Amino acid sequence: MADASDPAADQNPKDAGARVPEPRAGSNGETPEEEYEYEEVDEDEQDGPAAAAVEREKVQSVLRRLSSDPVAIRVHDVIIRGNAKTKEQLIEAEAADILRAATTVQDLLGAASEASARLRGLDVFDAVNITLDAGPPELPGTTNVVIEVVEAASPVTGNAGVYSKPEARSWSLEGALKLKNLAGYADIWDASVAYGWDQTSEVGVGVSVPRFKSIPTPLMARASLMSQDWLKFSSYKERALGLSLGLVSTRNHDLSYNLAWRTLTDPSQSASQSIRRQLGHNLLSALKYTYKIDHRDSHLRPTRGYAFHSASQVGGLWDNKGLKFFRQEFDVRAAVPFGFYNAALNFGLGAGVILPLGRGFLDSATPVTDRFNLGGYSSPVCSLGGISSLLGFRTRGVGPTEPRRLVPGESDSAAAPGRDYLGGDLAVSAFADLSFDLPLKVFRDAGIHGHAFVTAGNIAKLSEGNYKNFSVDEFRRSFRSTAGVGIILPTKLFRVEVNYCYILKQSEHDSGKTGIQFSFSSPH
Repeated sequence: MADASDPAADQNPKDAGARVPEPRAGSNGETPEEEYEYEEVDEDEQDGPAAAAVEREKVQSVLRRLSSDPVAIRVHDVIIRGNAKTKEQLIEAEAADILRAATTVQDLLGAASEASARLRGLDVFDAVNITLDAGPPELPGTTNVVIEVVEAASPVTGNAGVYSKPEARSWSLEGALKLKNLAGYADIWDASVAYGWDQTSEVGVGVSVPRFKSIPTPLMARASLMSQDWLKFSSYKERALGLSLGLVSTRNHDLSYNLAWRTLTDPSQSASQSIRRQLGHNLLSALKYTYKIDHRDSHLRPTRGYAFHSASQVGGLWDNKGLKFFRQEFDVRAAVPFGFYNAALNFGLGAGVILPLGRGFLDSATPVTDRFNLGGYSSPVCSLGGISSLLGFRTRGVGPTEPRRLVPGESDSAAAPGRDYLGGDLAVSAFADLSFDLPLKVFRDAGIHGHAFVTAGNIAKLSEGNYKNFSVDEFRRSFRSTAGVGIILPTKLFRVEVNYCYILKQSEHDSGKTGIQFSFSSPH
């Protein structure tokens, strides 16, 4: 019997205990598929060195056969065991089809590995084991595939923690609770709570089903209540009650519908004129399509491969009074190894644009909550999903600004009231990051390594008639840029960076500073 879920079975059938049909040559020297037979050895007749020699010869024969020519085989049956709660049709839909499609032993081993990965990805099994057994004696050249699963011992999982948000100089308390496989369709019900002091709070509940009966695509629904505080940056607070529905979800494609009732307020009464015009209630009814491929060897420290991300969003569906806009963003990444000190060059380019829709759209305003912003403290290497961060600059610290209103009696008349960062309708960002091992072995063993980086980006406002003043040459000349070096401390959940950032170029009202900067980044 061969354990096909173990990748090592591809390389060493002896370790996997593989039983592969031995061919009998025909008169023309070829091996007809219908003449495969399984050699049986009576273990009572041979023991000791003789039995070991026979076993070695069998393994060597299998290796020669697998390495020289494809060995034809047909899956006779797929047997599922261990699924006390999980629906059998779910396991069949995830794994049986790709197993039955295999026509050679080599293909079947690869299909078994893929099927095992699919079943583990459901996140409801503690273990998945796929073995290949001999088919019925009257059907030579066939095999039975046995899928044995171990369901999770407890359907309830949870986590909680306190996380730092250096870009907001605040901390957040976050917790999540998951109930798995309640209905037997690998369904996951979750509830999450996040509370951030003076920043963001969110409560959400959701359910996801990877495959329900004859529906081939995963189903997802989530309701959330979120509150975000942007008073320090843009003089407004946002509260959103939303519902998200996953319509199509595959390995590379994702289509979702989002409905949200959002409220913008300004408790400080000092917002700039552009922000004040957007205060109040609004409805977001949007369809979002995402295409993503990621062939990098790691998300935390890529050393080779490439990735691409594209997201298109249309707001204002089926409602004449809701927010109407079109938003598009791209992100391209690549990693090239150098072959010494585990060095690799990561570089990326991101671009995005948001345009209002409807009559007179050229003179209309885009929603401030959906515009692009530059700055931040997260690593551009880890993030994949649009405009990357611009190290050395504060969150929302780059781009168009507008003076805040001076509140009589509450502000010093001699001091400036500050400025609101408005975000932009067009954004471009780029980075190059050279990572390398440090010379000390203790650092290499812990995964601690160094890097040198350059980041650049710019944003511009096009809505409300500002497209008339847009100049490509001026946009290129006003790019902000930063260079620096740092030490990276990777963990299982996120990567910590201690960087020295040197501002190469910034504009008058940008919030950038040369010096030491700490970064906490998640690969998700």
